[in-house]
Amino acid sequence: MQTPQESRASSRSEVGDLIRARYPLIYVVSHEEERVEKSLRELCIERETRLEVWSITEGFRVVANGSGSREIKDPMKALDHVHRAEADQKALFVLRDFHPFLKEPTILRRLRDLAGALRRTRKSLILLSPVKKIPPELEKSIASVLEWELPSRSEVEAIARRLVPQAPPATQQQIESDPTFIEHVVEAALGLTEVEAENVFAKSMVRTHTFDVETILGEKKQIIAKSGMLEYYEHREEFSDIGGLANLKDWLVKRRHAFSSRARDFGLPLPKGILMIGVPGTGKSLTAKAAGALWEMPLLRLDVGKIFAGLVGSSEENIRTVIRTAEAIAPAILWIDEIEKGFSGTSSSGQSDGGTTSRVFGSFITWLQEKESSVFVIATANDVSALPPELLRKGRFDEIFFCDLPTRDERRQILDIHIRKKKRDPAHFDLDKLASASVDYSGAELEQAVIAALYDAFDAGEDLGNEGLMSSVSEIVPLAVTMRERIEAMRDWARTRARSASRRPAAQSGNANANANANNKSWLARHGGAAPEQPSADGDKNGGESPERKLEL
Repeated sequence: MQTPQESRASSRSEVGDLIRARYPLIYVVSHEEERVEKSLRELCIERETRLEVWSITEGFRVVANGSGSREIKDPMKALDHVHRAEADQKALFVLRDFHPFLKEPTILRRLRDLAGALRRTRKSLILLSPVKKIPPELEKSIASVLEWELPSRSEVEAIARRLVPQAPPATQQQIESDPTFIEHVVEAALGLTEVEAENVFAKSMVRTHTFDVETILGEKKQIIAKSGMLEYYEHREEFSDIGGLANLKDWLVKRRHAFSSRARDFGLPLPKGILMIGVPGTGKSLTAKAAGALWEMPLLRLDVGKIFAGLVGSSEENIRTVIRTAEAIAPAILWIDEIEKGFSGTSSSGQSDGGTTSRVFGSFITWLQEKESSVFVIATANDVSALPPELLRKGRFDEIFFCDLPTRDERRQILDIHIRKKKRDPAHFDLDKLASASVDYSGAELEQAVIAALYDAFDAGEDLGNEGLMSSVSEIVPLAVTMRERIEAMRDWARTRARSASRRPAAQSGNANANANANNKSWLARHGGAAPEQPSADGDKNGGESPERKLEL
């Protein structure tokens, strides 16, 4: 796998190979004009190639193997100048921000003519732009599109060390005595452009007299805000806020240092991501939020709907923007909540939206399969039937977890957590009885039971007590009643296709119908109804409750 430094070197070497292969038109995407042109200048000096750079404000300037300038500011005349340059002289021409002119038919025609003419010369033309805007007429004429790499780890460290002599003596001593200090600073700044890194290091030094990681991460938040596609999620949840899901939590804990240089030296591959499928309200989104805090990485939330908002034809560019932004912030977690809603129309995309959804989805899963960046994807889904089959193929995610309704012990943990969060002592509550009375309740439903009981206690002028909470639990209609068939279908699917997020005792395996039947009868009996008879079955697909869970009907 390439390191950031190797990837950055490959941008320059790739251009060199294209020039030697006589590629006439090359499109380079980068916001860093000066940094790209510096690399091109070094390349041209090595190869004794004349380098001319054009902009609409300054015309042509010779910046390597020659001198002089030409005030040719008209785009058409600039292309004429490239065409008239000596065919036998090695030359590279760079046109800055030429993409707005690609809408003009005469410019398009001239570029297509140049593409054919330059092949027979020793000249190449680079269109350097911060955005990728290639009209269909030029797709075959532009031989290559190259997205220039951001500064490597060593480049970012060099930028930081240029400011060290201006730091207070105590900061200089800390940097020199603790190698991990500068490593953490550089890690936080990876993904910034050279100018952005230099600016935020300077701001941090002025504000805190040292390199402050929080200040650097604040700069990354600004990048995310500018993209408009992603939301930077502040770390508010901790792993201690999650009840149950032991297998899932263990998996994440074991990989909390998987993006470190020590992990690379050990030979570990970069983790790709996980897909969490399951019943609504079972902690999938909470786990994604807590993972950001555990791994101490930025958590970026993607609303897939925003990708498809806007002008026709912008969706493909939007998904590229999302990927570029996430990789610029890396190492980071990209959280896609309810992914099935965003990509559910993939199969009918050709008829419904001209294939836009299919193309966007194709770009996403290709990146998911082939990405080499430190972006860990956490996707959640409530409806497995709406997921495109391509998303579930091996290699897309490291693991697929199924989050089922919590077991009795997990419900006890969840109640303990929510009672503590409301500043009450769980020791004053009969958690075993409450857990037994809430068979097949989701974590979200247990949380709502605690909240509802608090409202009742506040209205009555009393403190929250065990009886009040028990009454609140009995009033909830759980999803296990209203969505029983759908939950059963999801369990059947997950049995051979996903790993259980919970650690379930052997005694808690079997057929889930027993749970569903008991729950239906219990709820209907509490509310004065007659429970419908369900087919009897042994065991419990939900993990079969222990004997004390049986309710008095």
